[in-house]
Amino acid sequence: MITFYKYHGAGNDFVIIDNRSGGFDVNNTELVKELCHRRFGIGADGVILLENPTTELEDFSMVYFNSDGSIGAMCGNGGRCVVHFAYRILNIVKDPLGVHFMAVDGEHEAEIIGDEVKLKMQDVTQITERNGHTFLCSGTTPHNVVFVENVKESPVVLEGKRFQEIESDPKGVNVNFVEEKINEQGKTVYHVRTYERGVWDETMACGTGATSVAIACSHLGKLADNICNIHMPGGNLTIQFEKADDGTYQKIWLTGPAKMVYKGEWEE
Repeated sequence: MITFYKYHGAGNDFVIIDNRSGGFDVNNTELVKELCHRRFGIGADGVILLENPTTELEDFSMVYFNSDGSIGAMCGNGGRCVVHFAYRILNIVKDPLGVHFMAVDGEHEAEIIGDEVKLKMQDVTQITERNGHTFLCSGTTPHNVVFVENVKESPVVLEGKRFQEIESDPKGVNVNFVEEKINEQGKTVYHVRTYERGVWDETMACGTGATSVAIACSHLGKLADNICNIHMPGGNLTIQFEKADDGTYQKIWLTGPAKMVYKGEWEE
C-alpha cells in the first residue's frame, strides 16, 4: 500500500510520495507509469518522491520521475508543490521563508507565502539558437522557445513531436509556444503552451518552460523590467530575475500556486 498526495501547480499535476523511509523502489519505472496513467492509474504529469535531506542545511531532497517512468530533470512546478507538501502536510520545514532542498540540478531555495510558493531556479548561463529558435536550459531541462501569432490555435502536440524528430538530444527537448498579448490593465502577458519531453504531450503548465520563456524574452529585448508575467492553460506564473554584466541570468524566482487536491492509497 502506497500513501500518495495528488498536487498541482497551475494545472501541472503530480503524485507526491513521502519516501523518507525508502520504501518506494526508485528503479520500478513500470510503477511510475502506472501511477501516472490517466485511465488506469491516478493520473499525473510525474511522480515526486520527498526524501531525507543530504546535508544539515536542507529540509529535504526531491526525486522527480517523468510520466514515462524516466528520471526527470528539474521540474519547477513540481519543486513548488513538494515545498508546499513538506510545509503544510509533513511539517518538516524549519522556516517557510527560507526553505532549502536538493534536486537533480543542485540545491534550491523557496519561500511559502499563503498557497503560493516562490522557488529559486538555477542560473541561466547560455542562450543560443537550436532547431531554428531560441534555445536555453533551465536547470538541466532543455527548452526551445517559439514565438507564434495565435498560440490558442497552434498545433502544439504535432509541432512538439516534430521538434523531437530533428532534436539532437536523444532525451528530447521541451518546446514552448509563445504569444505576446496586452491584458485589460495594459500589462504585457505572455501566453504559453508547452510540449514536454518525458510526458510526450502538452501539459497545462510548465515551470521550467515559463522560466525559459521569461529569460528568452529578456534576451530578445522584449521586457521593460526584470519581471515576466506568464499565462498558461492551467494558470498564471510570474518570473523575476537579475541580469549580470556578463549576460548571465541570476536570482531567478518562479512564483505561482501550489495546491493539494486529495490524499489516497495505491493498492500494489
